[in-house]
Amino acid sequence: MTTPPVPEIPQRFTDPRPVLAVGTLGFLIATVAVWVNDAWATARPVCLMGLAVGLLGYTIFAIQRRSARRGDKGAQLGLD
Repeated sequence: MTTPPVPEIPQRFTDPRPVLAVGTLGFLIATVAVWVNDAWATARPVCLMGLAVGLLGYTIFAIQRRSARRGDKGAQLGLD
């Protein structure tokens, strides 16, 4: 008895760019809202860290994609 082949996940479900863009944009909007309203001043560090994590995530993705396009050994696959 053989197992049926597992289908590949569609590209639109594995692409991290929309998630990174929406998350970073959400934190950007939250940061502006928190900076405008002084009552929410305690949330400013959280918003700034959210922006930093989003930018760090995109930076790591961009570095891995560049490595994959160059054909480096340690690069992730499927980031074209």
